[in-house]
Order: sequence, then C-alpha cells, then structure tokens
Amino acid sequence: MTTNEPSAKFELIDSHAHLDDRQFEADRWQVLARAREKGIGRILCPLDLCLKSSLDTGLKLAAEQPGIYLAAGVHPHQARELKDGHLRTIRQLAEEKKILAVGEIGLDFHYNFSPPEKQRLALEQQLDLAVELKLPVIIHSRLAGQQILELLKARKGRLRGIFHCFTETYEVASQALDLGFLISFSGILTYQRADDLREVAKKLPLTSLLVETDAPYLTPWPEKKVYSRNEPALVLTTARMLAGLKNISLEELARQTTENFFRFFRLKKD
Repeated sequence: MTTNEPSAKFELIDSHAHLDDRQFEADRWQVLARAREKGIGRILCPLDLCLKSSLDTGLKLAAEQPGIYLAAGVHPHQARELKDGHLRTIRQLAEEKKILAVGEIGLDFHYNFSPPEKQRLALEQQLDLAVELKLPVIIHSRLAGQQILELLKARKGRLRGIFHCFTETYEVASQALDLGFLISFSGILTYQRADDLREVAKKLPLTSLLVETDAPYLTPWPEKKVYSRNEPALVLTTARMLAGLKNISLEELARQTTENFFRFFRLKKD
C-alpha cells in the first residue's frame, strides 16, 4: 500500500467501514491486521439489518476484536424492505449496548433503489426511534441534503449524528453543524473532480470532522489502480489529503479527528 507509515506513531479512526461485507469474507482478520499496523485501531461498522449475515458477522466481529464499534439500521436503498422487526432489532441492540448509533439511514435520490416516499418514511421512523433511544444517527445523503435537513430540524435539540461520506454543499454542512452533527469525509475527497468538495473541507472547523473509508467502496484515488477494494488501512490517504487542506500534519489531523470521535460518542479511551 502507498501509505508510507511503516510504524504509525498516532491513532486514526475509520469512522465508517462495512467490515461485515462479503468482500471481506476471505481475509477479514488480515484486513484488520493491516489497519492496526498503520495505526487504525478503531473502526465503526454500520450493519445492514436487511441482511442476517451482516448482523451475525458484525456482532461476532465486535465481540472478538477490540476497537470495533457497531451501528445498525436500514439503508435508503433497502427502505422498501423496512419492517417493524428491523426497528425491534435496533431497540434490542441499543438496550444491550451493542450499537453506538442508528445507521446508516437517510435518502438517496441518485439511485432511487427504493421509491422516495418509502425512503422518507423509513428515515422518519428510524430518526424517531433514535430520539427515543437517545442514540445518534449516521446519515447517508445523496442529492438529498435539504430534504434531510428539513427532517433533522424538526427534531432539533433531540438528535445528533454524522453526515457520512459527505458530498453535499458547504451550506448543507454548515446547517448540519448547527444541528450538532459532524461531517465525515471519505476517499471521494481525493478524487480528481472533487475540487468543490475540497473547498468545503477547507472551510469547515477541524473540531467537527471525521475521516472514513466506506470500505469496501470508494477507494482513494491514488490507490484505485492497484486496489479495487477499499479497506480501513487506506483511510490514511484521505486523512493525508484533509491534513494538507488544513495545512497541518497528519499526526495533528489524526489526533483531532480521534478526539472528535471519542467526544461525539462519549467514549473513554482504554
């Protein structure tokens, strides 16, 4: 890998990686080992409640591997499949303290794999459950920033969360921060056509930012020709890009985003 940190002297958190995905079935433990070699000792894994294998794999992973945190929800792509049983599962996982957040949930008007009205209904149901459970949410937003903000503003003061894999405008980001949300950047930040997104990143306060891979998707641009599958170790590339935009060292970027993660989820370091 082109990460160039043979022995990391800092901790970096991948705030969103689908380690439960079947693409990791053959080498999941090696993937985790490579991440830890690079200083990525903690990873938040959002589970897909429409797939039993996702829940089973995620729970096993978190039970056996230190530093693996979970979230759970029904993605907007599967919104048409949301049933009461999924909401009961979220409630049970929360009561058993096995998840840090509800998600990923949201709206995606690019693919529209589920009808927009089904997406909105699923999102509202899960937002309301998160309010009841006093859990933050992990938001997926694609071409839907204003619509999501409308729903979040209706619950202002009762809900916190993260806009993961952020690709919206500065105006959307600014309003999200006002609502108590964090912004997480993925490998998209490194893409050649992402100049507008890099300008957004420059303007946002470092104390409100996270980095992620969204693995196995969205491999950072410098690694795309070599690694078709993204993995947590490659979050270093996105972190390095963000550090450059902020004119700070990679170590400082890692320190601050790690602090942001712990503060947001009200976690204590081991």
